[in-house]
Amino acid sequence: MKSIVAALAVCASLLAVSVVLAQSGNTEQRPVVKAPKYDPAIYAELQKAPEKARNRGNPLANDPDAVAAGALLFRQHCAECHGHAAEGSPKAPSLLVPEVQEAAPGTLFWVITNGVVRRKMPVWSKLPEPQRWQLVRYIKSLGGSAAAAESVIRKP
Repeated sequence: MKSIVAALAVCASLLAVSVVLAQSGNTEQRPVVKAPKYDPAIYAELQKAPEKARNRGNPLANDPDAVAAGALLFRQHCAECHGHAAEGSPKAPSLLVPEVQEAAPGTLFWVITNGVVRRKMPVWSKLPEPQRWQLVRYIKSLGGSAAAAESVIRKP
């Protein structure tokens, strides 16, 4: 009888350990995806924005809800390619680099609106304009102190 109780105790212990291991393996760990090697040529599209577009200020620059709304839009439309934290992926470049974070809000708006078709970034002109500006606010917020520069609205 003691051997049966001991065997059951061992089985129960193994079962408990396997449950704990199974649960710890279910934490939402995302697979590590290697971002593409940094290539400044990828960010050359930012230089193609017309001066009129570059000088456009973000009308939502002082909207406290724009960053949160932009984060939701980013998850829906951009994260699949640019990564959940905009860190980049094999599909699309990082948005955390200085070229993006230091770009004028109007430049980012222009790129979002027109896409970069030859690099497989879709045109987002059908997304309502306020939502595109919310995306700009969110992207700029990822740069910390660079986000403060966005609050300066440039006049054409």
